[in-house]
Formats: sequence, structure tokens, C-alpha cells
Amino acid sequence: MDAVEDIKGRLNIEDVVGEYVHLKRAGRNFKGLSPFSNEKTPSFMVSPEKQIWHDFSSGKGGNMFSFVMEMEGLDFKGTLEMLARKAGVDLSQYRSGNSGQREGLKKRLHEILELATKFYQIQFSKNQKTLEYVFKRRKINKETALKFKIGYAPDGPAALTTFLLKKGYKTEDLKSAGLTTQRGPAYRTGRRDPVDMFRGRLIIPLMDSFGQVIGFTARILSEDPNAPKYINTSQTLLYDKSRHVFGLHLAKEAIRKSKFAVVVEGNMDVIASHQANVTNVVATAGTAMTETHLKTLGRLTPDVRIAFDQDQAGQAAVERTIPIAAKTGVNLSVITIPAGKDPDELIRKDPKLWAEAAEKHDYALDWLIKRYENQLDLKSAQGKKQFSDVLLSVVGRLTDKVEQEHYTQKIAGILGVSVDALLSKLGKSTTLVLRKTPNKEETKPLQNLESIKAQNQLLAITLMKPLMRDFLEKLKPEILPEEPARELSAYLKANPDFKGETAKVKELRSVVDYARILELQFEELYGDVDDSELRYEAARQLTRLVENYVKTRKKILAAQFESATEDRTRQLLEEVKQLDALLNEFRTGDQSESSRRRTS
Repeated sequence: MDAVEDIKGRLNIEDVVGEYVHLKRAGRNFKGLSPFSNEKTPSFMVSPEKQIWHDFSSGKGGNMFSFVMEMEGLDFKGTLEMLARKAGVDLSQYRSGNSGQREGLKKRLHEILELATKFYQIQFSKNQKTLEYVFKRRKINKETALKFKIGYAPDGPAALTTFLLKKGYKTEDLKSAGLTTQRGPAYRTGRRDPVDMFRGRLIIPLMDSFGQVIGFTARILSEDPNAPKYINTSQTLLYDKSRHVFGLHLAKEAIRKSKFAVVVEGNMDVIASHQANVTNVVATAGTAMTETHLKTLGRLTPDVRIAFDQDQAGQAAVERTIPIAAKTGVNLSVITIPAGKDPDELIRKDPKLWAEAAEKHDYALDWLIKRYENQLDLKSAQGKKQFSDVLLSVVGRLTDKVEQEHYTQKIAGILGVSVDALLSKLGKSTTLVLRKTPNKEETKPLQNLESIKAQNQLLAITLMKPLMRDFLEKLKPEILPEEPARELSAYLKANPDFKGETAKVKELRSVVDYARILELQFEELYGDVDDSELRYEAARQLTRLVENYVKTRKKILAAQFESATEDRTRQLLEEVKQLDALLNEFRTGDQSESSRRRTS
């Protein structure tokens, strides 16, 4: 047995899903409102027997792992670790010796950091200066301080180190956790034992998406101009600043519900925002947003809004993030704070102003255009050059051809120059991006919801009813928008007498969960429908599927006409003709089934 099967054997899918969706028993299954849409009638199903879930409103479905990945925005590894903890499964027993040792060290570091957090919290409750700073000056209340586990590091050289060594942990473990150092004033005065990394500072724990402490950020409370304002845990086995999103464990549910995430610059901005009940807010390590940060947020929502400080560094950071966002497929926009230098200051002035600001945003490139329109003299040649230099460097890195063309035309209009002049400046490589014919990826059918629903309903019928498999005979693989459907369809065509024991078929192991979803769909939609009605329904869904395919292909072909040669134009016209013939063929079949249904 592998780790996945062990976890599945210990956890019930209805219990895992039930932590996110309110489920009610519906016969052998459970039913609830979709967490992916704003439906009012329950169409979200969970089958304990098949250990799968399916959401009829969005077309999504899978096992407990795919559900947690959807809800938590995690990759498979993160989901495996989360469910393993829930199930009490020790993943190290499934790994090689070195991997097992690594997991053992990670577990030990988590224990040390949790103890350190509690130590800092106790010290915080005893330090009057820090209490006044947090509660009076920063206006943070006790509930928020507890939620974010705010603490205080004593000013002595090794208070935390001494405490942890007495608990039985080793010096090398404390170093691996990022809690000790062999630098600084205390060490230079002759002390040769490791000293505390954080001393005389406000402590804010850094937590992963599960809420486990992985490091700390420490803010100075004195007015020492020679000391850095913030000190962070250096990179460790648990903490990587290029991957960590501060506050995500508390923000992810709000991000899913609001369908957008707000990224601010500082940890205190996040804390203040959550206290003001704007909880879909997170932060990165300063202003350095990475591709990993955006991908992490993109798993929860494609709508990411930046609200960095209004100073030069903050605005420059937004510019650096725009091309990174284009690579990840995130829709990046910018919140301009109307008053105050940062969100924390705005919240202290009036929390309502921050809530309103978070709702108002400009798409990142439109924001960039406005920014430089206000900064530069666009009537001068030098101003036009600088404007086009900045904007075209970003436009040239956009991956969407339509978006590139839109902004090239917009910039040309603002500057009063020709599009060709801008294309020439972009260079040959970018021009090719703008005018190339679609590649293989672009010619794939769009995986839209209507196509997926038609695909699944057709295959549900043909999987459970062998006599209906004649509907698959003329169905080309490319008409089906998803790979599991193509794989199952090919097997059903080759094995017309197969009767649904997918779990026992070696060739279908990779699509077992998909087949189980189809079985659940059939039970819910067609369990009481007689065969004559099913034939009509199969014909209807097949026609619907082909119509969507033809519509999508025609859009792709239309885009190719613009730059096609004479020979290529003839080929495109021939393909359009073939698509029309294909659609007429299936519509005729659909009408025949409808006529047969009326006379039977």
C-alpha cells in the first residue's frame, strides 16, 4: 500500500469535504451547495461508496485529494502532507532513508518553533513597553494579537536558547530552525556560545498555509538608527521567503469567497486589515513578489490586486511584478491608496476607506500607462521615447496575443504614432509573437463548461449502457475537451461489451476516479430514465458537444485568415466547409433520434 491509499483508507471523503461544505444525506450519497459557485439549489455530490465528489454546477470532480487542492490552493505534495497529518499517517515510512531523516528533522523544527512562539508570547504579556506599542500606538486589539501570535524577544543574549536547551533540544537544531546566530554585539564581546537571533524586538510569527510556524520577523522597538528596522529568519528547511505568503492561512477562505486576493507590502498591514474585517489580504517578504507567490495565490483566484506603498520603491515593485504575472496567467491589478502612505495608516484613519480602496483597482498595464502619462511630457520626442521604452518592455513579455495587440494600439494612440512604428521598436521577436499563426496549444478545443458537461453526460450514458455505444463510433478524440474522456472513449469503442468494472481494468487505472464520477452522474441524472429516453439524451448531448467544438474551431480558424497566404486561405476555407458538414451530419442524427422518440 502507498501513502495515498493509506490515507484514503483512514479518512472518509464525506468528513474531509464536510469541513468545507455543509452536507446532508441524500440516499447513499451526500449533497450540499457548491463551494465553487453561488448556487441556491444543492448540486454538489459526495459518494462515500465511490470515494469521489462531483459538482454539477461547475463540472469539477475527483477524490479527496483533488478537492483539498481546489479548496486550499495547494499542490499535490502539500495536500498529501496535510491529509497525512489529518489521518495520522507517517509519510517518512514511505520514503527512502535520507528522505525519512529529512522529514524527522522537519517535524523537530516545527516543535521547536511552536515552543519558541509560546515563549515569545509569554514574554510579550510581561513587557509593558511592547504592550503599549502594540495596543496603544498600533491600535491592535488582544483578539488580533492572539490570532497572529504576536510576541516579544527579551533583550538578553540567550534567553530563548537557554529555554530550548533545557527542553532537551540540541544547539544544531536551534541553528537549523533559524533561532540562533554567531554574529552581533553579544557574540563579538567574547561570548562563544550561540546567541539568540532576535533580541529586544517585537516578534511576528511567519506561518505556512496550514498555520504552522516556520519562522519569524522581528521589528525593532527602539530608535536606533544603526539597527535594521526588521530582521527575518534566514532561509531554513521550513522557511523560504521567495515562497512564503504571510497571512495565507487566515486569508484563503476569504480569498475563495471574494474571488480576489489583495497583496500588501508589510506584515503589520495584513494584521491591521484583518482586524478591520478585510480578510482576503496577504503580504510577501517586502516588495519582492516572485512567480511562486503568484502561482500560490493563483490556485485560489486568478484576480490578484497589489496595494504596495506609494513611495518609489513600492511603485517600482509593481512594475517588476507585471511581466511575472503575465507568465503565471494571473490577472494583476493595482489598488491606489487614496490617503496615507500604506494600508496600515489608512486603516487607522478610517477602516471603511481601506475596504472601499480594496474594491477599486486598475488593471496593472492600465495603471502603468496612467502613471507614466502623468510623469512624462508626451508632447516631446524624449517623453515619447521614455514612455514607449517602459511600456513596450512590458507589452513585449505578455503571453496573450490579443492583449499584446490591444496595448500596442492603445500606446500608439496615446503617442500619436503608427502601430507599425511601435512594432518595429518591439523588434522581430515580439512582432512574430503578435502576428504568428497559432501553435498546437492554441489549436486545442477550448475546455469550456458547456463542452465539459456535454462530454461527461454523453460518456456517463455510454459507460453505463453498452447498447448506447454506437454514439461514440463517429466521435473523433479532438472533439472531447479533456484527456480522461478521450482515454475512456477510446477504450469503450474498442470494447463495446465492457460493463463498467473500470477499477479492474489495467488500461483504465489512470481514469478510475473519472469513471466513478460518471457513474455518480448517471445515478443522479439518468437512474430512472428508460432506454428510449436515454437514446434521445445521448444524441442531444453528442450534438451539443459537436456544436461547441465547431464553434471553437471556427474562432481559431478565423484568427488565422488575417495573415494566411493564398494557399493557406484555401486550406482554411476547406476546413470550415468540413466543419459545417460535420455539424449537419450530427444534427441530422439528433433529429432522427428525436423523430424516432416521438413515434415510439
